[in-house]
Amino acid sequence: METQFDESFKARLAAEDDAAIKALRERAFAAFTEKGFPSPKDEDWKYTNVSPIAKEQWQTAAAGIELEHEDAGIRAHELLERFRYDRNGFTALNLAMAEIAVIKIAKDTVVDEPIELNFAAAEGTAIFPHVVVIAESGSKATIVESYSSQARSFTNAAVQILVEDNAKLTHYRVQKDSAEAFNYGVTEVTLGKGSYDSTNINLGGAISRHDIELKFTADGGEAWVDGLYMLDGAQHSDTHSTIDHTVPNCLSHQTYKGVLNGRSRGVFNGKVFVRENAHGTDAQQQNKNLLLSNDARVDTKPQLEIFNDDVKCSHGATVGQLEDEELFYLLTRGLPEPLARNLLTYGFAEEVINKIEIEAIKSDLDATVLNRLHAEI
Repeated sequence: METQFDESFKARLAAEDDAAIKALRERAFAAFTEKGFPSPKDEDWKYTNVSPIAKEQWQTAAAGIELEHEDAGIRAHELLERFRYDRNGFTALNLAMAEIAVIKIAKDTVVDEPIELNFAAAEGTAIFPHVVVIAESGSKATIVESYSSQARSFTNAAVQILVEDNAKLTHYRVQKDSAEAFNYGVTEVTLGKGSYDSTNINLGGAISRHDIELKFTADGGEAWVDGLYMLDGAQHSDTHSTIDHTVPNCLSHQTYKGVLNGRSRGVFNGKVFVRENAHGTDAQQQNKNLLLSNDARVDTKPQLEIFNDDVKCSHGATVGQLEDEELFYLLTRGLPEPLARNLLTYGFAEEVINKIEIEAIKSDLDATVLNRLHAEI
């Protein structure tokens, strides 16, 4: 099947010097031409129609990766080889067209300043960043991944992360694209006996989707995978997460919150697997949604698949409006009703934002949330 990306792919392939990656790109593009973009007929895309992305004609552009990174050689190649590009058409197209960067955090190294990844596609363009992060044993660092396209554009991004034993990686992903932009992103995490703490904020995009997959590979790993999607107008945001406990004594806690207004729609699908030998697992998952409009909608599906008795697991989902009792309490204290509603909504969202330890990012997100509420607190 011919696609609008054929010529851009030929140019990308001609510029590739690495024979192994060149072959990988070819296999990925073949998968894309066979699959195309996913449709609601696919179970994992049942609630998300990406046909507006497929109908547009995009000009491929540089992602603008400007990093001083150290090539991790064969290990980066191994991660790229393991990337599940065949999961859907977006991931296949990403690897075929990828602008690849490798970040290696050396053994026992503490990086004090955040490592920033900033991506912004121009109007009418498509960008394909693909970042490989290797946190070697005993290292500690913070990754800040930001998206801020200001026009109708298409971002198709992938981040692969390897956290080795005794390493600690904090990862903030902030998607603030234009309300006309399209954004697909996938995060693949392989976690040893280390710590991975992520906070994912989705505020922008006409259609946005984030797939996050985390796999424990060593006894004693710990992960926090939290997020917030705040939508208005006709925005559509879809989050699919998979947390795979394949080994014993690992901890995963996940809290995702949604605030939806206007005619917006949110989708959350969270899967937690506890394999047969994964005794001592502690896996907690919850999705809470606040609907500010009668026309807003959310589809939520938290799932647990447990194949071991010696575990501590829970999951749940809530969809509702502001609590009448809480609103009444504030009104009896003399607050005007609009301010009371905004204060409660702000507090609901702030539980996730407060996890962010970088003050500049936190302040910016606070301002964005207040702007969405047309309020000052």
